[in-house]
Amino acid sequence: MAEMIKVSSKEEFDKIISEGKTFVDFNATWCGPCKMQMPLVHMLAQKTEGIKFIDLDVDLVPEVAQQYQVMSIPTLMLFEDGKEAKKNVGFMDPTKLDNFVK
Repeated sequence: MAEMIKVSSKEEFDKIISEGKTFVDFNATWCGPCKMQMPLVHMLAQKTEGIKFIDLDVDLVPEVAQQYQVMSIPTLMLFEDGKEAKKNVGFMDPTKLDNFVK
């Protein structure tokens, strides 16, 4: 079972995504849809093995959001060995989330 990793720097982010599969939730504390998305992402993290889950607040680590051209939140991304594999902008229901990580 994976726990959400809160990232506080670009260096930390780059290190975590460099190996294996990593799911990233780009969000902000003031974002309503992000608050709806977060519990669903946490549930997904708890039931999914083999994937790291990152909780990234775009206000705290803006350089990562800029690097991956995150213009709207929530944005969900899946990385494989440091490379962007999938990206979704906007809220995703549990079924879409399950399909996103497969």
